[in-house]
Amino acid sequence: MSSARDYDAEMKAAGMVDISEADSTIVISLMYAGTDNFVGEDMYGTLRKAYLHPEALDGLLRAQVALTKEHPGYRLKVCDAARPMSVQRKMWNTVKGTSKSKYVSNPSRGGGQHNFGLAVDITIVDGQGHELPMGTPVDHLGYESNIDAETALVQRGIITEQERLNRLLLRKVMRLGGFSALRTEWWHFNFRSRSVAQSRYKLLDF
Repeated sequence: MSSARDYDAEMKAAGMVDISEADSTIVISLMYAGTDNFVGEDMYGTLRKAYLHPEALDGLLRAQVALTKEHPGYRLKVCDAARPMSVQRKMWNTVKGTSKSKYVSNPSRGGGQHNFGLAVDITIVDGQGHELPMGTPVDHLGYESNIDAETALVQRGIITEQERLNRLLLRKVMRLGGFSALRTEWWHFNFRSRSVAQSRYKLLDF
């Protein structure tokens, strides 16, 4: 990727859709376009737009409608979406051989859902644009981010009950949009399984 313009052109040529063009109320802040992420490096350079496969985008728009219906003023905030394989390889090469590698899909396995435009990393912001407290930041790798540990995390005082309820709200609206949650990362949602993605959808191999 030599520039964001090249990236945008390739995304559109692959049939991906700019989320902001579909709904400008959804907040976009790509964490891998800076260094505030678990790899600690800029993976995207100057890219600032977030793209999804049209089917996943339709689901995201439904989730946004469900969220604002239940909580007027709340909005979804997308932290990562479609990811080309060139970035996936760069990310993998940065973490392979470390404890972080289990959180990154190995490119040799054919790509994860992000690489088909079928996954999002996402949270919720309130009417003032502040992220709802979720117990950990987006991209925090560890036990505290596991969705199946939340009751125990509250009981142990690691996260609050309100933070647990905020996670439940996020999962509720994303489920209404057709997404499924990832057990180890409260912010990650898939629109299709890996096997379905790899068998029925086009890999973003650029």
